[in-house]
Amino acid sequence: MDELKKHVSTVLTHASDILVDHAEGCRIHSSDGNTFLDFTSGIGVTNTGHCHPKVVKAVQEQAASLLFGQQNIVYHKPGLELMGKLAEVLPDELSHFFFSNSGAEAVEGAVKLAKMSTGRPNVIVFQGSFHGRTHLTMGMTTSKTIYRAKYQPLTPGIFVSPFPYTYYYRSRYGWNEEETVRFALDELERLLKSQTSPEETAAVIIEPILGEGGYVPAPHGFMQELRDFADKHGMLLISDEIQSGFGRTGKFFAFEHDGVLPDIVTIAKGLASGMPLSGIAYKPELAKNWDPGSHGGTYGGNPVSCAAASAGIDVIREERLAENAAARGEQLMEGLLKLQKEYPVIGDVRGRGLMVATEFSKAGKPESSGLGELKKQALADGLMLLSCGTFGNVIRWIPPLIVSADEIAEGLDIFAGALKKVYG
Repeated sequence: MDELKKHVSTVLTHASDILVDHAEGCRIHSSDGNTFLDFTSGIGVTNTGHCHPKVVKAVQEQAASLLFGQQNIVYHKPGLELMGKLAEVLPDELSHFFFSNSGAEAVEGAVKLAKMSTGRPNVIVFQGSFHGRTHLTMGMTTSKTIYRAKYQPLTPGIFVSPFPYTYYYRSRYGWNEEETVRFALDELERLLKSQTSPEETAAVIIEPILGEGGYVPAPHGFMQELRDFADKHGMLLISDEIQSGFGRTGKFFAFEHDGVLPDIVTIAKGLASGMPLSGIAYKPELAKNWDPGSHGGTYGGNPVSCAAASAGIDVIREERLAENAAARGEQLMEGLLKLQKEYPVIGDVRGRGLMVATEFSKAGKPESSGLGELKKQALADGLMLLSCGTFGNVIRWIPPLIVSADEIAEGLDIFAGALKKVYG
């Protein structure tokens, strides 16, 4: 295996050198006999845990029946059944679906639909966003320069507005949440006067909880303000739920926390428990201007992936994983807040459900110098963690939604030990 690693592209980063033998539930077992508590979920993918028996069974049975059925050529039962199940967990108004493979493809599809249905060319995104790595979605991604550096010029028609990142603005300017939200809304309106007029703006797209930008939840009420803003100016509201969907935040989708109805929702990651599948859900009235043949894709809606997704949705509902995410997330936040009192370098603890962040700072400025060692120490003791944030100073907590109270406690104990070694 070490010899074969020479063929791996050097463009990839690696959070560990683990060679996986097998994985189950919240655990990854390496080929050298070690076991790790996986609180990365493959970057928010394995919501039902690794190799959930019902998902595995669905994949095996479908693989023996139909491996591939191209969606322009045939209908297949797994795809239609998945659409039916998605219709049950989404608002009634979001009743049309298009499937693709990756999150970036889903965002591309959402933007293409928004442009064609409105006849407008431009899109508004938020500072700290991550919407993908394709040429269009790189231009929509503002969380880190590494994702877009040296690829310029990027797709035009993308305009960036401040995200209401309360901790960031409080630590620098002393603003409270209300002042931060007001600033973000004022800047959004100013954008329409200075850079892109309403008549040429198709949509505003937002992650209800910033992902790569630092696991920052939009303050309650902001999504409704965006809904009102979009309606006022004849734009569409796109909720990017690629990382926050499928029970991750304690509800099936993060936009539900504010009772807001988007026009388009992007889905991926937790959708199919690790099988490649993404998509968009949208209001049917948008389809009248989406000309047949103007969008497509060869592999989207693969029947094996669709079967996995249907089984995964069943698991989330039957095992009440969104509810478990809410309960375990509360337990995790309580434990992290206790550690914050002992280690003031943890400047902020935030999140919803099992999408939780610990942001590190010193004297109000980002502290990232110790995070590499912190993750290394945690890994050595059996806990897999990832970081994020524009300044690389945020540890993000994304365990599978099946995680138990004992496993959360175990993860907190390991993290506490790592904190003592690095910051003690």
